[in-house]
Amino acid sequence: MRVPMDTSLTPTSDKSTRSSRLPGFYKLSAKDRLQIVADFASIPAQELEHLQSADGLPADVALCMSENVVGRFSLPLAFATNFRVNGADYIVPMAIEEPSVVAAASFAARLLRKDDGISSIATEPIMIGQIHFPEPPPRETLEYIVREHHEELKKHLDANHPRLVAAGGGFQYARVRYLSDPDGRPIAVVHLHIDVRDAMGANAVNSMAEEAAPLFERWTGTRVGLRILSNLPMHRRVKVQGSVLLDTDTDGPNMSRDEALRIEEASRFAEVDPYRAVTANKGVMNGIDAVLLATGQDFRAVEAAAHAFASRDGRYSALARWYVEDNKLYGTMDIPLALGTVGGITAVHPIVSTTLKILGIQQAQKLSELVAAVGLAQNLAATRALASEGIQRGHMRLHARNIAMLVGATPEEVPAVVAGMLAREDIKETTARLCLELVRTSGQAH
Repeated sequence: MRVPMDTSLTPTSDKSTRSSRLPGFYKLSAKDRLQIVADFASIPAQELEHLQSADGLPADVALCMSENVVGRFSLPLAFATNFRVNGADYIVPMAIEEPSVVAAASFAARLLRKDDGISSIATEPIMIGQIHFPEPPPRETLEYIVREHHEELKKHLDANHPRLVAAGGGFQYARVRYLSDPDGRPIAVVHLHIDVRDAMGANAVNSMAEEAAPLFERWTGTRVGLRILSNLPMHRRVKVQGSVLLDTDTDGPNMSRDEALRIEEASRFAEVDPYRAVTANKGVMNGIDAVLLATGQDFRAVEAAAHAFASRDGRYSALARWYVEDNKLYGTMDIPLALGTVGGITAVHPIVSTTLKILGIQQAQKLSELVAAVGLAQNLAATRALASEGIQRGHMRLHARNIAMLVGATPEEVPAVVAGMLAREDIKETTARLCLELVRTSGQAH
């Protein structure tokens, strides 16, 4: 289904003179890349040196973060370039081991920035706490109780969370839902709608649900079952859109109308076929999860919500939509995102604190807008590759480095082994072993 562009999604006044267009960034050494990131973020380079340390997460901090800890597990931390979201440029931190994801996101962001970049807007940060009634009172009774006790409920819950209220959040309202269990017996749920501001909100919502449960038991005379947040934040969503100019004569990567029509064709396929939609949405989440990991978010909750949201109409479908109109390829996406810039590990994990500082984002809504933009760009890159030369060629070129290391090449030997495989157009272990042998005997991989 074609989704019309939302004209309310226009870039804000969040303009910046700095540019994330960094030609040749990928060719630089890790040290030089880090210097450019530091310059971009106006942060002294020495404050970012721990990003290159194998001890990015100190052992004593790790011991306090989880249970039965024996060590730490690392992932590559990279930065995607070219992103312009709501008029501001970003170099985006991404923690991911999969080859091609960061390169693809940067490429798609460059395509999308030619037409004013990506527009993204987040709703208010409303989360839901559920209070479950296994043997509920009549619907009319429960709805009356919710209406009559609104002020008392709000006063009670907000009083226990003064910092959240001071930040502009707190309990907003409650709604009643009635369901039937698998045996046809009635179940009721009261949804507490809570503004969590810049927190992901799990702790505040769980606390409020538990604090409200005794009140509802007293008011209804019935037993409360579960009281827990929902990780489906239907009222905490981001709408994102972008467009690519077709058949332009500008410098850099361009897209033809024929290529764009093939992307639209692939998008329509993903809209109607759940087998394809799952893979398309995995592409969206490749970008989103990498940013979530780098910024210390609960990526498991976001994944669960995204896939449930993709099934909201009773059939699993694609999150992103692409279509051609006039001389542009348009992309749109609506996705629930519950992120936080306070709480959790945002102030505990030193790398997370640094990546958020590099982004210069303090509001959870702005972080959500950026993350959704990365997801849309990642989907564009993957769909474009599939609709043209196929995804394996570019993926395997980048995967060649992993194969070189797999056969025993040292970091110094990897470039020559990779060059040898690419020259032979054969990216396999057997070829990598041959190239490694040549490197070690003659210093040449060709």
